[in-house]
Amino acid sequence: MERLTTIDAAWRNLVARALEPNVFMNPALLHAAMASEPDRQYAVLLAWDGAHAGARLIGVWGFCIIRALVPVRVLRAPAPPHAYLATPVVDRLCGDAVLNAMLDAISASDDLPNIIALTAVAFDGPVMETLKRIAVERGTSLRVFETRQRPLLRSGGSGKSYFEAALSSSSRKKLRQHRRRLAEQGDLQPRFFETPDEVTSAFDEFLLLESSGWKGRAGDALACSESDAAFSRTMIEALAEQRDAQIHALYLDGKPVSMQIVLRSGPVAYTWKTAYDEMLHDFSPGMLLLEDYTSAFLSDPGIACVDSCSFDDSGFMAVWQDREALADLWLDVRRGSSFDFALNAKCQAAALLLRGHLKSLYNRRLKRWTTRKS
Repeated sequence: MERLTTIDAAWRNLVARALEPNVFMNPALLHAAMASEPDRQYAVLLAWDGAHAGARLIGVWGFCIIRALVPVRVLRAPAPPHAYLATPVVDRLCGDAVLNAMLDAISASDDLPNIIALTAVAFDGPVMETLKRIAVERGTSLRVFETRQRPLLRSGGSGKSYFEAALSSSSRKKLRQHRRRLAEQGDLQPRFFETPDEVTSAFDEFLLLESSGWKGRAGDALACSESDAAFSRTMIEALAEQRDAQIHALYLDGKPVSMQIVLRSGPVAYTWKTAYDEMLHDFSPGMLLLEDYTSAFLSDPGIACVDSCSFDDSGFMAVWQDREALADLWLDVRRGSSFDFALNAKCQAAALLLRGHLKSLYNRRLKRWTTRKS
């Protein structure tokens, strides 16, 4: 585990050569997860080109070992809590060889499950295309359970032109009115934190802001869980030291009213967590901040793409116009067909379908109960 804290330079070199970046495979982030949850089983595969001191890191894939809905152990990626992308980071010059070697290493291990469960993998990206291809070559099975779309922001143009295309004139007018009315409440200032000390200090403010809202009341805020709070603080501190964590915020009279945590991996940024003051909901502080950081991303030549980290495109970040296809799937690491994989995958699909029906039924009943009560 400690080795993950000593390979920052090798990781950065790999990101520059990667088929696809993924901040949630950053070794420092994986180490933070393992340190905060010592009772959970983790497995991190590091692929090296060469066996000596000058070896190059050519692949990173982190997993935790869990039980699926059916009684079978799987290697789940992403491994850390509050992580939103499962794609492994591999060298673009040898992606096939790296992924084949990783699958063979898992298959040969007596301690690791033979099933990889990927949650939110970039389904149309080059890594997934490589996995699909080598799965066919290996004669192994790949079962897709769900696909969905996630908003993305791609570089190009100005914030002004982007929102003119993304929002109606009435929506833009309403945002201007909200910003003006909020500024009338006090001294409204945008702030951007990027140095390690600034980020770690502002992150403590973020934890308080998030806990003050509905996530805190529901017990879902980071600060509500000792392990989540420990993980997130350690992760943010480590990434801030690498200059891979930043915070955009709006402050009113010196207090944050909306904050956005941004993680970085090479040319890709990730809008990891957001929070806003719900007492100021009528002023839309979250949307005002989104307007600010969208313009900042578009003007940053070092950013080619921003991943919203959204589950799907139903939230407020759907204002971003590009989309990425995501999939939840299982992959058998063994070469050749496997009856037990096919059976377990079929049972998992049925369990997921049943869970979806039960959730839908619960939500409909809750809506009817709320309507009668009001």
